[in-house]
Amino acid sequence: MKTLNICIDIDGTITDPYFLIDPCNKFFNKNITRDDVTQFNMEKVLNISKKDFMDFYDQFKFEIHWEQEIIPDAKKVIDNLSKNHNIYFVTARDKSLTLLTRSYLDYHNFKYDELYVLGSHYKVPKANQLDCDLFIEDSYSNAIELSEAGFKVLLIDTNYNRLPINHNIIRVHNWNEINEVINKLLLQASNAM
Repeated sequence: MKTLNICIDIDGTITDPYFLIDPCNKFFNKNITRDDVTQFNMEKVLNISKKDFMDFYDQFKFEIHWEQEIIPDAKKVIDNLSKNHNIYFVTARDKSLTLLTRSYLDYHNFKYDELYVLGSHYKVPKANQLDCDLFIEDSYSNAIELSEAGFKVLLIDTNYNRLPINHNIIRVHNWNEINEVINKLLLQASNAM
């Protein structure tokens, strides 16, 4: 029997959080760096309209998401976690990216139980449906919503989410640390029994 139901975001969580920099710089003729990405919404970082950003994104989203790099140790840790826990990828990506996202995860040989492409940043209902024990996320607003709904969240540290966190959020810096935190939480739970 699997122990935990672990929900994992994709963009900026298993992939490089700054994956939009190069395509945005090229398309909008900008020169932003990782240090400039202090907000989640790229149109604000780029100082362009939401419409201009969405026009760009809609044109290139398939290429952008297919070419994203997996961050160090994400696959190794997730594959290891999948041996004892249910792994659910839960992404806010547009539903038009469902097939590409599944193909991407399969191409990179991730071991997981199911993929949910929500088309919305509001992940609380899906976390409830999946009886989520732990949600791994990079979006500050998503982390806050999930944590306020009672879910434990591991927030991967980025330049755009360095805001105050609450007692249900643990800030982590890499996938090896995520693995350590999960093992620690499991140990605490077993000692409490």
